[in-house]
Amino acid sequence: MGLIGGSLGRSIVKRTSHTVFGLDIDEKSMQKALLLNGCHQVLEDSDLNRLDMLIIALNPRTVEGYIKKYQDKLKSGCIIMDCGGIKRDVVGMMTKMSKKYGHLRFIGAHPMAGREYSGIEHSLVDLFDKASILLCPVNPEIEQLTTIKNFFREIGFSEVLITTPEKHDRIIAYTSQLAHVVSNAYIKSPTALDYKGFSAGSFRDLTRVARLNPVMWSELMMDNRDNLIKEIELLINNISKYKAALEKSDEEGLRLLLEEGSELKIAID
Repeated sequence: MGLIGGSLGRSIVKRTSHTVFGLDIDEKSMQKALLLNGCHQVLEDSDLNRLDMLIIALNPRTVEGYIKKYQDKLKSGCIIMDCGGIKRDVVGMMTKMSKKYGHLRFIGAHPMAGREYSGIEHSLVDLFDKASILLCPVNPEIEQLTTIKNFFREIGFSEVLITTPEKHDRIIAYTSQLAHVVSNAYIKSPTALDYKGFSAGSFRDLTRVARLNPVMWSELMMDNRDNLIKEIELLINNISKYKAALEKSDEEGLRLLLEEGSELKIAID
């Protein structure tokens, strides 16, 4: 019941008629979740056989242990879904589990929304409004997938995209992980200490995601390091061109580099 799990719970409670159970190993987080309407009640082991869907909002490496611990208490057809930021390892694990636990249905999911803060106290009912959610189905029935798509649209998502784990991890390395690396490295300039009064939107936007959960993000980046290394190498290569233009006093070359980047941004938008 952290930022993502808490926000999902709050959205489901407010916008649907579903019964929401919540579970967190931290008692204070559970108390806050109940106060913030992140769930209707605490999930007890005796409730597991009532679940139509189990959403696991944990770091990717802990998902397998949780499923193994509770799989025999879940009813046939229960949909198990994670919320992690990488998909190849998790979906690979789910694929193996689907053969061992044939009565369960598995989907790798990634809600494309977040904040630089963590914890249930920073959760929002509208965190996922107009956001997309990426799904990597393992073995759900077709009608279940349709129900899931409608469910996510009901709680605010504007797009529900089906993708492969490989495509997910390749693109996420650029759109999410590289952005966190750049922001985290950028803030390390000694000049950052003197930013007050000398900064506007650019500094705020570029440094926002420098604040992160280092344990979670190091795990995500390390488990997707092949894709992330390629993106970092591309970035270093591109930045070196700007540096070279400045060193050579090549104003025209610098202008062309800036123009190229500006036009690409306009085209993408």
